[in-house]
Amino acid sequence: MTAFSAAPAPSARVVLLTGPSGSGKSSLAARAGLPVLRLDDFYKEAGDPTLPLVADSADIDWDSPLSWDARTAAAAIAELCGTGHTAVPVYDIGTSTRVGREVFALDGAPVFIAEGIFAADLVARCTELGLLGDALCLRGRPSTTFRRRLARDLREGRKSVAFLLRRGWRLMRSERGIVARQAGLGAHPCGKKEALARIASVVSAPLSAPAPVVSDRTARVTESGPAISR
Repeated sequence: MTAFSAAPAPSARVVLLTGPSGSGKSSLAARAGLPVLRLDDFYKEAGDPTLPLVADSADIDWDSPLSWDARTAAAAIAELCGTGHTAVPVYDIGTSTRVGREVFALDGAPVFIAEGIFAADLVARCTELGLLGDALCLRGRPSTTFRRRLARDLREGRKSVAFLLRRGWRLMRSERGIVARQAGLGAHPCGKKEALARIASVVSAPLSAPAPVVSDRTARVTESGPAISR
């Protein structure tokens, strides 16, 4: 009889943090005090023939999951959970190019955050691999998100002013649908206070403990939109 060895237990667990662009993911991840994997670094590069376009426009749709390399991002998370380190691309959003690679290490941390607007697209894969600690989607007022996003993007010179205004208006109108999609993929919609509390519960739980369970009731987003966290 052939003996099969069991897969090794992960040495770390990931919290996937998503939400509309400008919802405060990066600042919340920094407040949590954990290593943070920037999923924005896994965008495809300008010139990639598979990049999607905004309908009836020549603009690249950087808010479509098709603009992003989910397979490579999932592989990086799996390697981090298994070995505690991985090589990741360094992406320049202003030029839409990868400008290098660097080693990202957990330095012994048992939990890390992977944050980005497409993080919810990794919920199923991370769950399948037994790596998921929790999946969270930050939500708020679309008008507030619009202002924060525009101020950040202008400050960082991410794209042209005209592009940022077109994108910002489009995202503000579709924000509730974005949150609903992310919830449908398994990310729990919440405000920052609840998100920090759930992250703390993952940190305090042993790796052998099951991940938090999100009920249908708490994950549901109604037609009138999610409740606003203040």
